Order: sequence, then structure tokens, then C-alpha cells
Amino acid sequence: MNSSKNELRNSKKKELVKTPTQKFLEFIKNLLFAVIAALIIKTFLIETSRVPTGSMEKTIMVGDFLFVNKFIYGSSSPRNIPFTNIELPYFQLPAVRNPEHGDIVVFEFPGGRDELKPKEISNYVKRCIGLPGDTLEIKNKVVYINGKRAHIPPHIQYLMDYILPKGQTQPDIFPKGSGWNKDNYGPLVIPKKGEIVKLTPQNIEKWRTLINRNYGKNVVSVRGNQVFIDNKPAETYTVPQDYYFMMGDNRDDSFDSRFWGFVPREKIVGQAFMIYWSWNPSIPFSDFFKLLGSVRINRIAKLVH
Repeated sequence: MNSSKNELRNSKKKELVKTPTQKFLEFIKNLLFAVIAALIIKTFLIETSRVPTGSMEKTIMVGDFLFVNKFIYGSSSPRNIPFTNIELPYFQLPAVRNPEHGDIVVFEFPGGRDELKPKEISNYVKRCIGLPGDTLEIKNKVVYINGKRAHIPPHIQYLMDYILPKGQTQPDIFPKGSGWNKDNYGPLVIPKKGEIVKLTPQNIEKWRTLINRNYGKNVVSVRGNQVFIDNKPAETYTVPQDYYFMMGDNRDDSFDSRFWGFVPREKIVGQAFMIYWSWNPSIPFSDFFKLLGSVRINRIAKLVH
């Protein structure tokens, strides 16, 4: 009786002892599971983003690394092959809500004012200032939305102690030929999905790039007093999606919607909500210990708003 019990016990021990091949296969299985779980989290829940410029200082600083809530605005599958400019077909899940005034938004840069496509795919981080249908105006650096003074971010800053006066034109301002500058801008109505706009030779520069991008090629032209889209006369255009107006909190050092225009809803990635790492990016990685010594402990796990 005892011998049979011992044999049974020994056989169970043998079953528990795994061969090197079994251990290796189990490791691969666990690794694959971890990779798939991380990919699902990164794709549909939380993205990471690095801050390369000072346009949002001192709210967000150069060298901050952010967690981005993708779920809130509607997660999407990957839009491009990582580290390349090769675009991929993608699908997007329903949003919990759309961007609101004051949200710090991560979005795919739509391109320069007159560009059909950006030279490279990159993410920007800015504050959402204007929503679809809003009328935006800047008077002596102060932003007004629908005639009311907009909320002032807590860490807003201005690097220049002078104001560009109204009527002084900046040629690189959006839209082309507006006669505005970054300190005195607008009024400008932000496009809203389903809005039917009248097209004229006088206002076509506001719409030219937007229409061309929606067609995926340069289709807008003006002949005499008539606007043409894809060689067909066009007196109106129906806006196909919502658009947003983004600005940096570092108002005098921000390459934002004042210079390149509207952000389409489809380009919005998520809402920045927390700094998970921060250090001085001017220190080269080759000087690792000095770089490690520049870690900003007081910024780690800091919520951004």
C-alpha cells in the first residue's frame, strides 16, 4: 500500500518538473501575452508622448513625458507604421466626450498652412481654445470666444513685453492674406460638421487647404470671380467634420493654429493628463549619469490641466 502511494507521489513530482523546452515555451507564451496586453493598452487606453518644444511652458516643460488618455476622445487603431511616415487604414471607437475648452490635447499635426500633407507624421500638444462653431478673436493678446473673455490658463506666459498692433500684418498667419497678427487676430469662425459655407475668391484662402486635404489632392482653383473644386464651379462647401483651434500656453513662442489653421476631429489622439517622467533633454544621452541627475522629481506624477 505504501509503495503504491510513493509511486504515485513520485509520478506527480515528475509531472511538476518541467523540461527546458517546456520552460522556454512557457516563457514565450507569457512574453507574448504581456506584449499583446501592452499593445491593447497603448492602442486603446493610454498613449505616451514626449514634449519636444516649449510652446506649453510652464504648464508642460521640454523634457516632460506624458500619459495621454486615448479612450476619452475615442481610441483608434495605429494610424501609421511606428517610426515611419507610412499611413495605415484605421478604425476609431466611439468617444466618451469631445474636446472641451481648456483641454490639453495631443493631436497629429495636420501640416503647415499651405501644405496638403505634413512633411512627417508627428504629434503636437496644445490647449484647446476654440470648438466647432465658435467665433474666436484675439485682442491685444487676450483671447475672446463668442464675444466673452476666455479662461486664462494658470501658467500662461508672454515672453515679449510689446503687442503687435491691430493692422500690422504677419504674412505667415492663417488664413493667408488675412491681414492679422498673433496678438490681434480674427474674428474667425471655427468650422462645424454639416455647416454650409459660401465660397468666394475673397474668402477661399480660409478654406483652400481644408478642402484640398479632404479630397487628398489640390482641387481648389479660382478663375475670374468663380471658385472651382475639382474643375467644377462651387459656390458653397459642406464641412465634412468638426474642427478645433489649438494654442500653446507660452503665447509668444507657440507654433499653433494662429499660424497653420484648424485641427480636424479625426487628427485628435487624446487628452494629456499626467507627467510620468521629466529631465533635461539638452544633456546628451552619452552623458547618461549627468542626464539622470537632471531628473525633475517634483514633476513626476504631476497632473496637467
